[in-house]
Amino acid sequence: MRRTVFYVSDSTGITAETIGHSILTQFDGIEFDTHRIPFVDSTDKAQAAALRIKSEYARSGQRPVVINTAVDQALSEILAGSGALMLDVFAPFVGPLEAELGSKRRPAVNRAHGLVDFARYEARINATNYALTHDDGLDVNYAEADLILVGVSRSGKTPTCLYMALHFGVSAGNYPLTEDDLDKLELPARLRPYRARLFGLTIEAGRLAQIREQRRPGSTYATLAQCRKELAQADQLFRRENIPVLNTTHTSIEEIASKIFAQLGIERHLF
Repeated sequence: MRRTVFYVSDSTGITAETIGHSILTQFDGIEFDTHRIPFVDSTDKAQAAALRIKSEYARSGQRPVVINTAVDQALSEILAGSGALMLDVFAPFVGPLEAELGSKRRPAVNRAHGLVDFARYEARINATNYALTHDDGLDVNYAEADLILVGVSRSGKTPTCLYMALHFGVSAGNYPLTEDDLDKLELPARLRPYRARLFGLTIEAGRLAQIREQRRPGSTYATLAQCRKELAQADQLFRRENIPVLNTTHTSIEEIASKIFAQLGIERHLF
């Protein structure tokens, strides 16, 4: 079974897609063909989006699903003219909140992802720059790091650091454990002053070998034996130094970030 889903928004569409994806994953056995239509913030754009949705309905013979975060009711009504199943993300919450707060909402386009708070936006950019300059030990000045991810090469440190920076404004550095570090089985000197900010990442050997093979095909670096050796040494080091550790094999970046924040007591909110 296959259905078409449109994420429609008067802004970036990120909120609609994030919420929609979370809902759709609850339905097994159905393939969803998804499309994002952002910046539907005028009558002309809403009519064009409705035509696109209606055309898909005519082509497939199946009613499309629209997950909508447009705040202008007039635009939503135009979209509803497509005949699709309309799911308004905000509707279930607005009425009860208005009643509870004794205040009517003031619909405004692009508040969720617009530059409404320059200080917080700048914090995200600074954190992203920090993650890039402190990637793989390129810059070892960790004094300003909120946390430092430690692990063998290709265990998920870089994407996790960038996700934390972009979405939470967390300054995360990372340090790749080299063969010298692993052979000594002791914490590298440059990390010792920041022990409380360290968090280890590990991964299953088979998956690590797969990732490394894509990066350096046919190399010793990518062999299963080498991966097993490095991971075993890293695990021994983490236990010896009492560093908290998380296996990233079957864990999404979002989950990794949340679990690290919880264990290190870092409280941050999405920007």
